[in-house]
Amino acid sequence: MSDAAAAPAGDSTRGRGRARGRGRGRGRGRGRGRGRGAKDGDKERVPVTKLGLLVKNGKIRSLEEIYLFSLPIKETLKDEVLKIMYAWSEAGQRTRFRDFVAVGDYNGHVGLGVQGSKEVATAIRQAIILAKLSVVPVRRGYWGNKIGKPHTVPRKVTRKCGSVLGRLIPAPRDTDIVSAPVPKKLLTMVLIEDCYTSARAATSTLGNFSIATYTAIAKTYSYLTPDLWKETVFTRPPYQEFTDYLLKNHSRANVQRQEQKVY
Repeated sequence: MSDAAAAPAGDSTRGRGRARGRGRGRGRGRGRGRGRGAKDGDKERVPVTKLGLLVKNGKIRSLEEIYLFSLPIKETLKDEVLKIMYAWSEAGQRTRFRDFVAVGDYNGHVGLGVQGSKEVATAIRQAIILAKLSVVPVRRGYWGNKIGKPHTVPRKVTRKCGSVLGRLIPAPRDTDIVSAPVPKKLLTMVLIEDCYTSARAATSTLGNFSIATYTAIAKTYSYLTPDLWKETVFTRPPYQEFTDYLLKNHSRANVQRQEQKVY
């Protein structure tokens, strides 16, 4: 009886050994293969929208061309939460969060979004959407001689929100941004290297302070200096200009084929 009982025990250990060997072998092989395929697919980006296809092939090379014809942008921008404000109602029982989010590409474009919600995550998500919808181009200029690239605001600009009065003043090169933390973040997002700032009234209310700074930055393109008094030459929108190219390359069938090749 002891010999008969020992035999099944040996078989069971063999079965366990085989199961372990098969499990490890299959798991490693499949995992490596899938991982390599995903890395190869990430190298080549397949544009889905018409705008993405034109940008990839060099038909559109700047954001100004996109804003000129009011085309929707679906690319990623860098965002930063300026402040999360905790607000109470008059009764004191209903609590809400109000978030201020700034969005920019660090190359002359910035946006500001303000949204309130019962949850912080929801407020931030909605504020980012509003900030991307309010992205505006910012004009940069010089202090003194026009040497090198634009580095400061073109002239003094002043805007007011609530009781806060914000002002941006051009500064010499290598001065850096002399301001409070909030305006400095917004000016850095538009790649303004040198600038003096001035603020009055209740600057402790960060919401009004940030909105006043944002509107002052956006005001740089609200006037025309003599160097911009040129006759405007109207051109066709990109979708109309490259109609033949889009008909050949942008269709559901072509996009699906490209995605299948990548994967």
